[in-house]
This record gives sequence, C-alpha cells and structure tokens, in this order.
Amino acid sequence: MLPSIVAVSSSPLPPNSNSFLLRRKSTSSPSQDRTLTLLRRCKTIQELHQVHAKILKTGRSQDPHLLFKLLHLYSSTFNSVDYASKLFERIQNPDVYHYTALICGSIVSGRYDACFSLFSHLLFVGQIEPDFVVISYVLKACGIELALEEGRQVHGQALKLGVGNERLVCMRLIEFYGKCGEFGDAERVYDGMPQRDVVAATILISCYSDCCLIGKARALFDKVSGKDTACWTAMIDGLVRNGKTSAALELFREMQGENVPLNEVTIVCVLSACSQLGALKLGRWVHSYVGRCGVKLNTYVGSTLVDMYSKCGSLEEAKKVFDEMLEKDVVSYNSMIAGLAMNGRSSEAVKLFQEMVEAGLKPNQITFVSVLKSCSHGGLVELGFEIFESMTKVFDIEPRIEHYGCMVDLLGRVGRLDEAYEFICRMRIQPDHVIWGAFLSACKIHRNLNLAEKVAEILINSETADSGTYVLLSNVYASFGKWREAVLIRVKMKECGIQKEPGCSSIEVDNAVHEFLLGDIRHPQRDEIYRKLDELSDTLKLEGYSPDKEVVLQDIEEDEKEKALSIHSERLAICYGLISTKPMMTLRVVNNLRVCNDCHSMIKLISKITQRKIVLRDRNRFHHFEDGFCSCGDYW
Repeated sequence: MLPSIVAVSSSPLPPNSNSFLLRRKSTSSPSQDRTLTLLRRCKTIQELHQVHAKILKTGRSQDPHLLFKLLHLYSSTFNSVDYASKLFERIQNPDVYHYTALICGSIVSGRYDACFSLFSHLLFVGQIEPDFVVISYVLKACGIELALEEGRQVHGQALKLGVGNERLVCMRLIEFYGKCGEFGDAERVYDGMPQRDVVAATILISCYSDCCLIGKARALFDKVSGKDTACWTAMIDGLVRNGKTSAALELFREMQGENVPLNEVTIVCVLSACSQLGALKLGRWVHSYVGRCGVKLNTYVGSTLVDMYSKCGSLEEAKKVFDEMLEKDVVSYNSMIAGLAMNGRSSEAVKLFQEMVEAGLKPNQITFVSVLKSCSHGGLVELGFEIFESMTKVFDIEPRIEHYGCMVDLLGRVGRLDEAYEFICRMRIQPDHVIWGAFLSACKIHRNLNLAEKVAEILINSETADSGTYVLLSNVYASFGKWREAVLIRVKMKECGIQKEPGCSSIEVDNAVHEFLLGDIRHPQRDEIYRKLDELSDTLKLEGYSPDKEVVLQDIEEDEKEKALSIHSERLAICYGLISTKPMMTLRVVNNLRVCNDCHSMIKLISKITQRKIVLRDRNRFHHFEDGFCSCGDYW
C-alpha cells in the first residue's frame, strides 16, 4: 500500500493522451443524454447541485455514466474533492472509470494524498484491474511529489498488468524518472519505447533542462526528426532558464528558418531571452508577430511584453502595451511597476501601485518588492516605510527577506546607516548575506569604516556568502586602503572555491547580440573598437574628464589604474555601437554588474560629445544618458 504524501502543486490532464472522459463507449438513453447535456452546461457548483438533485429524484443515483460525470465535475472542475469522495463512497459497484475520475480530480486539486490512497484501495480491493490511464495519473502524482520509491512500485504494477509499453505510461515514466533525477531509468524507458516520438523526446528534453543538463538536452534535440513547435519551444525554454540566452535566440532563428509556427509559449520564451540580453529589435519583431498572427494580447503575453520592453530600456513602449491590454491582473501590474522602478520613475511606480489597489486587485509579495525598490531608487524614505507597514496592517502579507532588504537599501542609500543597522537588528527574521551585503555597500559609499568592519566580521563567519559578498567585502577593505585585509578575503574566496563573476556587457546591433568582457580582444572588429576607444579618451580629456582612480580597488601604480579603467566592458560595447550604427541612433547596453562611478561619469560625457542617447542596464537599474546627464540623477 502506498503512503500518503504532502501535496505541493497540481497540473492539468496529460498532453496528447486519450482523455479518460472519452474512454467509456456504450449506448445511452435519450433521458440520460439530456441529463449529461445539463451536466456539461453547469457553470457553478450550485447549478451542479441542482442537476445532481434531479438525478436523485429520478432514481438514477447509481447510473454509472452519470456518476462518472458527477465525480469528474465535482473533483476536477469545481475543486470539491471531499464532496466527490463522499459521492464515491455511496457508489455500490464502482468501476475503473469512477476511480480514474476521482484520482484525476485529486491531482488537479493538488490532493496527492487522496490520489495515492485511492490507488492503494484499488489495488487492495483486487476486483478491479487498473488500466494504463489510471497508472499514468498516479505516475504523474509521483513525479510532482518526487516520490521515487512509490513511483517504482507503480512502474512494477504497470509491468505486471502488461501496460508498461503503453505510449502514455512510457511518457509518464520518462517524466517521473526525469523529475526525480534518475536519468538512467528515464533513458532506458525512452530507448525501450516501441515507437519513440517527438512528444516523448520533448518530455526528456524538458527534464534534462530542469536539472541543468543542457548539453544532454541539446544532443537529444539535435537527434529528433520531425520536431514540432512544442519540441523547439522546450529547447529554447531550457536554454533561457539555464542562462544560455544567446544560444536560445540562435535556435529561435533556426526555428524561423525551418518555418515552424510559433505559439504563445514560444513567444514568451523568446521574449524572456530578449529581456535578459536587452535585444530590443528582436523583441519588437516578436511583438509584431503577435499582432500579425492573431495571438491574443492576454495577460500572459502582455505582461511578458511589458517586462521585455522595460528590461530593454524602452519604457514608453512598455507603457503602450500595458495601456492596450484589455484585461490586467496582478502580474500585469507587477511587470509595469517593476519596469517603472528599474527605469528611475519612482513616483510613477508608486502611483500605479495605488491605482492597482483602487482597481480592487490585491498586491502580492512580488508587487511589494517592486514598489519598495522604486522607493529605494527614488530616496522616498517616509513613503517607503508607509508602504512597508501596510503589508501587514492593510494587506495581511508577512514581509519576506526581500522586503527587509529593500528597506535596508532605502535607508543605506540616503546615508542613514545607524537607522539601517538598528532596523536589521529588529527584523523578525534572521538577516542573510544579501541584507548585510546591501548594508556593507552603503557603508562603503558613505565611508563608515566602523560599521563596515562590524558587518565584515558577520559576513566572514557566514557560511552562506556568495561570490558577490566576498568581492564586495574585499572592495570595501580596498576602498579604505586596507590592502592586506582585501587580499586575505580574496585568498579565502579562492580556498572556498568561489569564483568572481566576470563583468560582461552586451549590445544589440543588426539583430545580433555582441558580448564584451574586461579588455576583450575576441571581437573580429577589435582593432576598430580600440581605435575608437583611444579617440574617445583623447576627446574626453579635452572636455575635462579625469579618471576616478579610486574606483580601481587594487594596489597598483596610478598609470596602471587608468589603463584598467579604460578597458571596462561597457566602454568596449559603447565603442562598438558607435562604429557600427548610424549617427544619432540610441545605443542600448546591458551590464551584468553595477556600473562604476568612473564609467558612469565617462558615459555622461560620451552622450554629450557624440549627441547619442545611451541606455545602460546594470545589475540594479537603468541609466538613460542624454546630453551629459543621467536619468538616475547620479543617485544609484
């Protein structure tokens, strides 16, 4: 007998299967047909109760067809598994279809304990033989719950019953073993299928991607013949989720070349890749495809478009999409509020938050992260605390570590370090390395060595610190001229096997994304790029530019510091943009780290002397440079 398992989530009916709703084939009377039609038309559980009452009055309470439909509607459609279970208990001779209806409803409702109990009862009674559909549903529950031992038992039952090679069972087994990380078993099932098809391959590709085995996923994808939209989409999605965004866009172009139609999910995956890389032109093309091919601008697609335009620095286009959406949900508002926040429109973000609440939508955890970040970027301390306190007092939402982090950042940015430290000490939850890191960064900016050393001790003793924490800690010591301490942190970082994330900047030119690292010489046009860099440096010096060498947190000679600054990745990306695009065109650069003070000052001057608008997205926010000024007001 299988044990009950705690429920975590639910999922819909299995794809490409013969739905159990269509399996029962037998004749029915005109009266029964009329009742089935009434059941199909039920829009609410109250209407269903009325039809059910009519069935009882007419003496058909044990009609197997009607009972089957009632069980399905109560458990799957109206999420009333308990009521369906009581109905099931009154069935005098339940058959496999009745068990299937209730097992399916239990999974749809996230009641995996009920699913396993029913299957155990079915086996225990022994009068009814489970078929391949029941087996497939129980395997799905095992996969969701990562119940490896239980799933192996179900696999054994499938083999005993002679349904182990059924297509639907094989696909569920591949999915189950893949989710549990047992890829040897998943591959054996896949290889042993009488007829391996693109659907089975797609499931295995998705499982590989979920477990970061992107190389295996791509190898299998390349072998599959007759790839359909779902298969291409699964591979693109896997690449995006595993940080291989450039490869995802290349694969998308291959998909276009093969004339494979896109669907809603493909569009969202590609837009996510465009968001990460800042590939605005490609994102615009995908948006135009949505309009041309009749894909609905629903909340799913619309929210992703808003997110894409916002993360590509085109806030006006994001707002246009948002305004055009006929229906808006919490996710839609979250995308727009986050877009306004990251682009420095703090007051507008707060106003939209207020409009959302007035529209009757309840904000969630993500909403508050976005609106609190907007307060932080805008220095809106009092308003930020008012919104933070409303989480519990008005919306009954308990703040998480991310919300506390926003408040620490808010106080730290304006230099209220003592208040920030006291706030951390009063937090209801244990502060993590991210909270202390935000506070340490504020100590560095506002030159408070005493508090910085307090935090440094906490972080050094922390076992959760990541590469960013160690680098920040080393940089803080270096900024105060404590070179020995800075070196010791780097040594400890090396001993722990933690590697510094390299700075990388990308720019989209002619629908291709070009990436640059510090001092990069890999680009085929490197000679032209560095000539342009030298030319700019000379011009900037005539404009009064002087390198901020304090930014270079290394104990090296002054001329070496100047050289190190000159080859930062964002400068190389901008120079490539200047030599590769027409005059007056906006340059859009994405950087994976926080832009340094010197690059920020230099890019302001570049925007002035080249008469270009330069949009830079760094790790924290957007900077819109124009005519020597930045949208952040030098507050970032």
